[in-house]
Amino acid sequence: MLNSTGERQDDVVDTTDTYSRRVRLMNRLHARRAARSRPATGFKSNPEPKMIGHFARGRQLLAGNFLFSGHLIEAPSMSIWEAAERVDTSTNSAHGFEWLDDLAAVGDVKARQLAQSWLVDWIARYGHGRGAGWTPDITGRRLIRWIAHGFFLLRGADKETSEAYFRSAAQQAIFLSRRWHVARAGLPRFEALAGMIYAGLSLQGMEDRVEPAVSVLMRDCKSQIGPDGGIPSRNPEELLQILTLFTWVDSALRDAEREVPQSLSAAMARIAPALRAMRHSDGGLARFHGGGRGLDGWLDQALASVGTLEQPDNGLHMGYGRMHAGRTSLIADVAAPPSGAADAEAHASTLAFELTSGRRPLIVNCGSGSSFGPEWRRAGRATPSHSTLSIEGVSSSRIVVGKDGVERLSVGPKDVQSEISALTDGSRLAMAHDGYRASHGLTHVRTLDLSQDGRALAGEDLLTILDKVDEPKFDRALDGEKLQGIPWSVRFHLHPEVDAEIDLGGAAISLTQKSGEIWVFRHDGAGELHLEPSVYLENGRLRPRATQQVVLSGRAMTYATRIRWSLSKAQDTPTALRDVRETGSELDD
Repeated sequence: MLNSTGERQDDVVDTTDTYSRRVRLMNRLHARRAARSRPATGFKSNPEPKMIGHFARGRQLLAGNFLFSGHLIEAPSMSIWEAAERVDTSTNSAHGFEWLDDLAAVGDVKARQLAQSWLVDWIARYGHGRGAGWTPDITGRRLIRWIAHGFFLLRGADKETSEAYFRSAAQQAIFLSRRWHVARAGLPRFEALAGMIYAGLSLQGMEDRVEPAVSVLMRDCKSQIGPDGGIPSRNPEELLQILTLFTWVDSALRDAEREVPQSLSAAMARIAPALRAMRHSDGGLARFHGGGRGLDGWLDQALASVGTLEQPDNGLHMGYGRMHAGRTSLIADVAAPPSGAADAEAHASTLAFELTSGRRPLIVNCGSGSSFGPEWRRAGRATPSHSTLSIEGVSSSRIVVGKDGVERLSVGPKDVQSEISALTDGSRLAMAHDGYRASHGLTHVRTLDLSQDGRALAGEDLLTILDKVDEPKFDRALDGEKLQGIPWSVRFHLHPEVDAEIDLGGAAISLTQKSGEIWVFRHDGAGELHLEPSVYLENGRLRPRATQQVVLSGRAMTYATRIRWSLSKAQDTPTALRDVRETGSELDD
């Protein structure tokens, strides 16, 4: 049934728990019905694998070391499915078969036999619609990998294994054709549609799934990818995942000698410069709204597949402002947090920034704690986990638990302003938000000036009242603090590889990179300067990495509080350094 906008009513996702139970029930029912359908009998064609697997993680799997959502399970004789059932949050990483990329990266006989045994075990355990892996997005993710790694999975396999593989693959394709519409718009639906297209192009008897999936994909490319190449979640890594899916679909259609829809090509062309705008000088993505920096080489591969060299303009992209000079890049969140369905993953990061020098991140945000459990997830979303100013005990956007039990970001900035301008000796990013206006009557104004050579950043944070009607709110907040001032802190979270040391009798802090590069943080005395513990939250690690943060703190006593600070390279630090970066195992502490 269509609504007034021409979309299926099923596309409008209700957030009630009753709806969620109904969707899960219907997914399971359709999965079991699909199991009775006529199976595919073989490959019509087989797309070349384009996934980036990790050899080190593949070797860990061979050794029986399973890492799920920050939990390490060491069980050499255990199936991955037995290990995954021990961790409630392992559904996506296990049932999506992303681990297959890592075993394929190892690629030897032992890795192939292990992959085959886990495939057979999955079919036996879950192939008839049982288990948690039967959602459209996870099914699409799984089916893409089954098909892309098809020769790896079936090489040397007996007839019974091959027949079970094709029967289950066809079942999943049929399931997707019936249930794609309940996937949330954005990445989940793109994964479901890409899985349908892969199956239709590759499996005998599934050809009629291609056109309907391509038709919906064309529609969503227009509605879900904005004119600036952005997406509603404002998650840079999620945008990279979407672009990657698009490049895979584009390649699969071309290999099958089918026409690539113009809307798909146009969407990729819009996304590429947007991702370049959110890319630091070390090649990693800015870490905002639940996104990580991306695996090494992943962004390069996706951009190369698009084939365009278009660079971003000086404006905003997906709500981020970027300045770049010399070897230094700075990316700041200068828009209101995501709303609607995307607010379940959004962070209270308005006006926060990250700074990278050459190949080394210096100032970061803590990142997403989703893989370490609900408490870390909640902490990572709060304003103090980002490199910006916060009022003690209050985030710029507050987390509210909805009727469905989901923690959503709301009660945040309504008006966020920003402007990038050129200076005679560099560039300026000026920005402001009203996230503290309702509670304290205050507007946060932040100005960042980056020098032309990238060796110095001058910052100013201002807590001020812009309208007289807000003065009573400030006065009430001040009374609540017994006239001792409203406590504020400006935080600068440091990357774990940065060594920090208080210098000049507490007036400055020296920040030393592994390359030997030294930056010095100074301030104007408006607050007290401290070094405090912090964490760096990174998916694929056993636990959060310990690090430090520079904290300027004080109390707002008047209607305007100004805090000035600077971050500059030490005079004896050369402009360019030979820097060979070493990377550790994904299972490092």
